[in-house]
Amino acid sequence: MSVPSGIPVPSAPPSYEETTGINVSYPHPYPVPEAGQKPAGKGMNPPPYMGQPAPVNNPVTVQTVYVQQPVVFYDRPIQMCCPSCNQMIVTRLSYDSGALTWLSCGGLCLVGCVAGCCLIPFCIDALKDVDHTCPNCNTLIGSYKRL
Repeated sequence: MSVPSGIPVPSAPPSYEETTGINVSYPHPYPVPEAGQKPAGKGMNPPPYMGQPAPVNNPVTVQTVYVQQPVVFYDRPIQMCCPSCNQMIVTRLSYDSGALTWLSCGGLCLVGCVAGCCLIPFCIDALKDVDHTCPNCNTLIGSYKRL
C-alpha cells in the first residue's frame, strides 16, 4: 500500500478544542511558571498578611458520654451494673401476684373450681409478676409484668 507522494498524511486528528474553537487563543490552559520561579504547590503556606493577627490555637475540651441502653426485664435474672451501687451484679428475683394471677383465679372460679382450687394460680410463679432487685444494696431495679 503505497501513499502518493503529493498528498500530505495527517499524523493525528484535531483536538476537541481545535474543532470547537474553545480556548484556541490561549496557548496553555494553566499558567506556566518562568524559568527561575518555583511553582506554588500543595503544602506551601500562603504569605501572612500584615494587618491580620496569627491564628490562636484554642484548647478543645472533650467530654465522653456513655449511653446505656435500656434494660428489658423478663422472668430470668439479668447480669448488669446496678444504677444505685455501680457494681456488676446478677439480679435477684421476687414474685408478686399480678393481673394474670387474678384473671387465672377468676377464670377457674367461673369454670367451677370454687372449693380452693381457684387459688392454685397464686402458687405458680409462671403466672406472677417478677421484680428484679440488687443483691448488694436491695434496690428495686425493674419489674416484669405478665399482663
